[in-house]
This record gives sequence, structure tokens and C-alpha cells, in this order.
Amino acid sequence: MTTSPVLGRTFLHLLVNTAVAGLTTSYLWFGLTFWAYLETRSVLATGIIGGAYMLLVSVSSILFGSVVDHHRKIVVMRFSTVVTLTLFSMACLFYLAIPEESLTDLGEPWFWLLALLILAGSVVEHMRNIALSTTVTILVPDAHRARANGLVGTAQGITFMATSFLSGLSIGLLGMGWTLGLATGVVALGLLHLLTVRMPEEPVPAAQMAADTAAAGGGSAAAPGGSSGIDLRGSLLVIRASTGLLALILFSTFNNFIGGVYMALMDPYGLELFPVEVWGAVLGVTSLGFIIGGAVIAKVGLGRQPVRTLLLCCAAMGVLGALFTVRELWWLYAVGIFLYMCLIPAVEAAEQTVIQRVVPLERQGRVFGFAMAVETAAAPLTAFLIAPLADRWIIPFASSPEGQRALEPLLGTGTGSSRGIALVFLVAGLIMALVALLALASPAYRDLARTYVRAAPPPEDEEGSAGGRGSDAEPGDTAEPSPSAPGQVVTSASGAAATAVLSFLDVEPEDEVDTPADVETGAGTDGQRRGAETPRHG
Repeated sequence: MTTSPVLGRTFLHLLVNTAVAGLTTSYLWFGLTFWAYLETRSVLATGIIGGAYMLLVSVSSILFGSVVDHHRKIVVMRFSTVVTLTLFSMACLFYLAIPEESLTDLGEPWFWLLALLILAGSVVEHMRNIALSTTVTILVPDAHRARANGLVGTAQGITFMATSFLSGLSIGLLGMGWTLGLATGVVALGLLHLLTVRMPEEPVPAAQMAADTAAAGGGSAAAPGGSSGIDLRGSLLVIRASTGLLALILFSTFNNFIGGVYMALMDPYGLELFPVEVWGAVLGVTSLGFIIGGAVIAKVGLGRQPVRTLLLCCAAMGVLGALFTVRELWWLYAVGIFLYMCLIPAVEAAEQTVIQRVVPLERQGRVFGFAMAVETAAAPLTAFLIAPLADRWIIPFASSPEGQRALEPLLGTGTGSSRGIALVFLVAGLIMALVALLALASPAYRDLARTYVRAAPPPEDEEGSAGGRGSDAEPGDTAEPSPSAPGQVVTSASGAAATAVLSFLDVEPEDEVDTPADVETGAGTDGQRRGAETPRHG
């Protein structure tokens, strides 16, 4: 199609813009954490900052998803950037107005107000991530979405790697004032670029489309679909309507519970092996795994069954997490982290690819927001639980003579701290691998696999819309008619995207494309009536 290059360029513009925005907010957020510790030497301050950040991301994600569903995606991205720019600008003025000795006094409110402004500006940026996930559905053919999500993982890897280097250098060489000013300036440049991006999309907010009712099972149960509020109940109905999807989200949540173990103890273990400045460099280098893993997914995709790919990758991550500290060897730890990070983009891309197909476009923002909320909340909860457990009992046991004798055959020799953390990693990794393999044999996995295949767009959408399967769809990834197949809504969303594409090209949509209402009633032009006569899912 002649519009394919336009859609490709639009997606890449949005991807790069969102990646730069994520880099900027992470750069400032990490910078604030480093600056706070260096100025106050308070672990409590950095702990409160980090915990508040994760808590706000979790609490706000469902609200952000509702905003994404009820507004045009490009408008949401611009709005998020404006809010972030406003809050960061206020933080700049606040930093300049308050003397530094008062600003770093934890007994006064100024430090906490500055942190709150930066925290709020950084959290709002997550609205863009949810919007970006829905734009993949709109702009990318179904057969290419796994690869597009791989590109998203690559961009996140670059962001993580750059943040690891830039934040420390900026605070060490330039100070907090310049760091804050640079971040604000980059956000402003990102907004100017975003204002130039023209995105083809549905002409009305997706949540107003009639397909929303059909997706939630019909009848009064889907009534909240037109609501402009958070509508958690309606989103749960849609998740339950897609057989196996709730199990996938719960599995990802459990996976993040295990991930919280690594979040809490990875830095302490690294600092047992490396000087602090070397450890920062190790994190930066090993985060190349994000980029490589995302690039592989962007090149080869996820296969015909992304859920199977996700579970197998989680099992492999569990094995890596169990083994990369079985001996106190710096190269074993570094290689293990690198391989672990190579697998993360596949897991993230698989979950997003499944949701993008089986959930109707007009609900995807809220489903992505719900998933982000519960999954984000899991890791810090585990971190808060495992850190005192390891500090009070496991590490003292590993440091004792009897503990060293008991652990040496399994974990070798080393410091009490490193062997205690290695024991925690070993148990957590084995649990992750076991649960992933059990999930692979579960009825919920088979149900979701069938739902994913049945939700594939019909063949007529292959060349007709951005949401189609594309010319290189994999054999066997075909649509299978089913009364409850979510592909019905994907087709409607694809029609909406095609309508917006023609509007983008200054073609009157009513002369070329059938709207969801026309498909249902058979009204419109001859071309529309032919589309209405074509068998659809559901």
C-alpha cells in the first residue's frame, strides 16, 4: 500500500520521541536519587523517593489507561509532555528560588516539594508508554506487531543503558541545577517535535465505538464502555471475556514478585564484587542485552504462539537467576545479567502482542493500564519483604561457620553477604522456572493460545488496513470463526484506522471505507455492502 511508508515513519517518530522522553525523565529521576543521597547521606530519603515513585506509577496506571482510551493517542502524548514540561519548569524555578542549604534539609518541606514536582513529572510520562502500546495496534499490521514491540524493547534498553551512565556523570560533573535544566530543555524539544507528527487514527475516541459493547460480552455488562471515568469493572469484564488473558496478567504479576527479589538484592551483590564506579559501568554494559534482545524480536518476531515464547523465556530467566551467583565470580554474574536482560524484551513484547490482538482497541489503554498497575505493584512489595528477611536472617546464617559449611557444596565460598544473597537468588530462580513450566502445561495457557489464534484478523484485512495481518503472516496464524472471538473488534478497530488513513490523505471516508455501524446495518456504498456481506468473527 502507498500508505505503508507513512505509517512506518509515523510509528518510528512516535517510538523515538517516546524513547527520548523516557530517557529524559529517567535521567532526571536517577539524578535526583543520586543527588539526594550525596547531599543528605540518608538511605531513608532515597528509599521514600523510590517507593513513592513505584507506588504512584501503580496507582495512576489505570487512570492513565482510561485517558488513553477516551482521547486520540497523539493528543494524549502531547498532553503528557505538556504536563511533564510544566512540572519540570516549576521544579527549575523552585530550585533557583530556595537556598541550597534549606533545599537539602530533610527537616524542612523544600526538599520534599522539589522531589514531588520531579516525581509527578516523571510518573506522567508513563501515560505515553500506554499510548505507544495502543498506537502499535493502530499503525502496525497484525503480523508485524511482535517485531514492532521488539523495537520498543530495544528503545527501552538504550534508555536504560544511557541513563546508567548519564545520570551519575551529570550529577558528578554538572550538579543538580544543570541536570534539572537540561532535562527540562530536552522535554521542550520533544514537545516541539511531537507537534509536527501527524498521526492517522480513528476520527472519534475509540471508547465511543459500538464494538466496545460487543467486546465485553454484550448486554448491560458492557455499559460502562462509554464512560469517561476509570471504568475498572468494564476493563475486568473485557479481560475475562478474552479466555486466558487474566491468567497471563496474573502470571506476569507473579513473575514481577520474583523480579522484586533481584530488584532488592542485585545492587548489594554487585557492590560485593565491584567498586561502585565499576558496578555502574557493568550495569551500563550488560544493559546492551535489552538492545540485543529487542533487536532479535524486531528481526524474527515471537513465533506463532507468543504466549509459549513468553513462558519459555520466563523459565530460562529463572534458570539464569538461579545459576549466575552459584559461585562468587564477577564474570559469571556479569554474563548472567546480560543474558537475563536479553530475555526481558521477549517477555514484554509477548504480553503486549497478545493484548494488542485479543483486546479491542477501544479498551486497550485501560487493559494496559490495569496490567501495568498490578505488575508494577508486585516488585516493590517483594523488595520490601525480602530485603529485611535477607538482612536479618539469611545473610547472618550464611556468615556463620555452620552456614558456610552447609552452603559451600552448593554455593561455594565467598563473603557471608554474597553467599546469603546467592541462596535467595537460587530459590527465587527455581520457583520462577517451575511456575513457568507449570503454566505451560495449564489449561489457561491452552485457552489463551486458542484465543490468540482465533483473534487473528480475517484475510480481507491483510491489505486493507494497518491492523491487518500483512503479507508475511506466519502459516497457521489464521483466523478461526468463533462466536466469542475478539477478532470481531480488531476488525472494527482496523476499519477505524483505515478511515483515519484516508482522512489523512484528504479522501472522504464515507466514499471508501465502511464504519462499524455501516458494517452492522449493511448501509453505505456498494463497497460497504460487500464488506458487510463478508463473514466476520463473531
